[in-house]
Amino acid sequence: MVEKESKESRMSKVYQEIEKIFTTGIAEEYLGEDVKLVEHMLQCGDLAREAGAPDYLVVASLLHDIGHLLVDDAPGAQDSGIDMHHDVVGAQWIEARFPATVSEPVRLHVAAKRYLVTTNHDYLSKLSHASVQTLYMQGGPLNQEEVIDFISREGAEDAVRVRLWDDLAKIRDKQTSSLADFKSAIDSLAIDR
Repeated sequence: MVEKESKESRMSKVYQEIEKIFTTGIAEEYLGEDVKLVEHMLQCGDLAREAGAPDYLVVASLLHDIGHLLVDDAPGAQDSGIDMHHDVVGAQWIEARFPATVSEPVRLHVAAKRYLVTTNHDYLSKLSHASVQTLYMQGGPLNQEEVIDFISREGAEDAVRVRLWDDLAKIRDKQTSSLADFKSAIDSLAIDR
């Protein structure tokens, strides 16, 4: 019984960490987009759920931009044209708390944008102005070798799905689920370390 309580306590702790991060001041901004950052992430999680995605992909969608909330002065860096690698920062934070099925789509969601721009000629025209700006800060379209490397990576297909939901999850004041609505999925996937 004590072991079960310990695991439940750990799962609850991960949820509480996410809740704290989601309520920081930077969560109000979304780096050039017309939507708040947490609002965007909740929309993305909702889109994954509506698509019938498994819980690991719902949580990855929900947390895909958490790296923006973990770096110092993300808005200032973006204004200066500096890529703070929120994808890597977020994935590193996530992999300490969740399995790779959650962290890898987060790690690869920026590469997925670059991949889609390279392989789908209509995709660039569908990106928001801010996403086009960050695309070039993040390296622009992939070359052929990078395309092959990307599609061979574990989690690449899931990263593309997250990226497509990411692009759609930018509607200001859209009603979303609350973070608490994702608690059971978060708790079920949190790693007991």
